[in-house]
Amino acid sequence: AAPRSGSGKTTITLGLQRALVRRGLTVRGLKCGPDYIDPAFHAAATGAPSANLDSFAMPDALLHQIARGATDAADLVFDGVPGAEGHTGASADLAAMLGWPVVHVIDVSGQAQSAAAIALGCMHYDPRITIAGVILNKVASERHSRLVGQGMARIGLPVLGALAREASLILPERHLGLVQAGETADLHARLDALADAVSAAVDLDAVIATAGATAWTDEGANAPALPAPGQRIAIAPSASSTRMSKPAGGRRGRSSWHSRRWRTRHRPRTAIVAGCRAATPNCMPAASQPPRASSTACGVSRRRG
Repeated sequence: AAPRSGSGKTTITLGLQRALVRRGLTVRGLKCGPDYIDPAFHAAATGAPSANLDSFAMPDALLHQIARGATDAADLVFDGVPGAEGHTGASADLAAMLGWPVVHVIDVSGQAQSAAAIALGCMHYDPRITIAGVILNKVASERHSRLVGQGMARIGLPVLGALAREASLILPERHLGLVQAGETADLHARLDALADAVSAAVDLDAVIATAGATAWTDEGANAPALPAPGQRIAIAPSASSTRMSKPAGGRRGRSSWHSRRWRTRHRPRTAIVAGCRAATPNCMPAASQPPRASSTACGVSRRRG
């Protein structure tokens, strides 16, 4: 998981998947939420089908059923979106429900020991989950890695790896996300390059050691299949039309959709501020500060708007 989008979580996840498959492990990918693009990359990286887990739209019994089907056939499972709390469709929900420890990916560009404040906030924000370690991404130098590592050591969070900035490892994107796996040129060469980079920068044995047993419930064993939606939907698998639109609806439907996106993407900022307060108790953001004002208290900058 990661505290925000753009941290490199998907890239590192794919590199881990491919690297562990090379070791002879059976790896399965599970994507948190309704995203259908990442599962195709998971399938390409692991050679096994991927599935979606969405705690916002799926009942608990169905989530357990899908997770059981994946874990029964694999040594390791990967999943994640920016974290949040409650039935919002985010990683923290699933990690808490299934008893899975979390490995955080943090983009440390432009920061050093303050990255530990972000990690500390995430560690204490949701007591249901366990953050087992962190992978640092976009490290600028050995000195930069050492400074960030000192901050993580201060809060007792193991650093499992540190990847340097490398533009060639970034998967191609467009305005609504990654270019789909089937459209990505030399996809398997890119995945192999990711695996090479991750193998060189991440302690794979330590990552494997963080894995925990899944906490099952009896209700998941006999969960009914999802009913037919009662409507038809067209998917055009061509270069000119490769993304489905969200369901049509009135203003109320759009408001609900945007509200959910806000919850899953922006609630982690609360954890970041909490971490800054815990790490530097003598440096407190002003309580009277307007929510839209720009603040750099404790090294955290809040964007306007």
